Amino acid sequence: MSAPPDDPALAEADEAAEPPADEAERRQGVVAVAAHGERLDKWLVRLAGEFSRSHLQTLIEGGEVRVEGRVVTACARRVGAGQAVEVTLRPTPESRAFRPEPMALAVVHEDAHLLVVDKPAGLVVHPAPGHWSGTLLNGLLAHHGGAAALPRAGIVHRLDKDTSGLMVVAKTLPAMTALVRAIAAREVRREYLALVHGRVAQPAFGVDAPIGRDPVSRVRMAVVPGGKPARTEVERLAVGEAVSALRCLLQTGRTHQIRVHLAARGHPLLGDTLYGGRAALGLTRQALHARRLGFVHPADGRPLAFEAALPPDLAAACAQVAPAAPA
Repeated sequence: MSAPPDDPALAEADEAAEPPADEAERRQGVVAVAAHGERLDKWLVRLAGEFSRSHLQTLIEGGEVRVEGRVVTACARRVGAGQAVEVTLRPTPESRAFRPEPMALAVVHEDAHLLVVDKPAGLVVHPAPGHWSGTLLNGLLAHHGGAAALPRAGIVHRLDKDTSGLMVVAKTLPAMTALVRAIAAREVRREYLALVHGRVAQPAFGVDAPIGRDPVSRVRMAVVPGGKPARTEVERLAVGEAVSALRCLLQTGRTHQIRVHLAARGHPLLGDTLYGGRAALGLTRQALHARRLGFVHPADGRPLAFEAALPPDLAAACAQVAPAAPA
């Protein structure tokens, strides 16, 4: 962090020695006559222009700002000419997101070009609001040095936080480019096991319905006119009294695609409260597992296929669903 350019509204400023990027920095300034009567948060933008105003407001509300030696927590407080202001600048969560964090990765396959991991339920794939650390991306940055030079540390597709199973990750830029193209061309086979509410009558069917942001709830996706084309192939594996086990094959890869498509057919996933599911058979997370993954190796062209065993919670739930009767 460094001081902003000279500003006539700063009578004077004093910057501490340059700290490491992930440490706090204390910065002081004196309010000039030209800035008399300004809001405190607006004036701080002059002193620390490399931070957003919203982040500076967070610092004020967190007690990190002193005016004339006294802590001020009101962003709208007016500053006066000649007043000394001190702020403890702490890095934003976003600035800390893309750093290595050693973690145990379930690596199914690894070579010089790529790796395949079996992601556990509960692990976020990519940093985002509310999850700026402890993500798969952080683990990849610690796993191999080349990840830092790749967009998204080589991640070419994602699984939702509570979806378990297989993901392929690139370790080189040529491999990443080839894998992204293969996914776009539907040349990567991604097969999931899902447990849904209700007795699914059809032995096999396809859901071809466009997906976009839900117009009512911004945290949800939905089948909407004008959404992005999305297709899921579904095969019934087993039927219980009120639960069915399904094999789902992605033809496209839209956000929450399987969850949205099955809910739209009246069969939300067990545990998927966002789309109308509820806890059942001991499951409190969405009952979705990326079980099989197949693709052509981007470097040598050989076909690769992987399978991940069901995690204990899904395996126990599946054991309670009877095999489907022959169609």
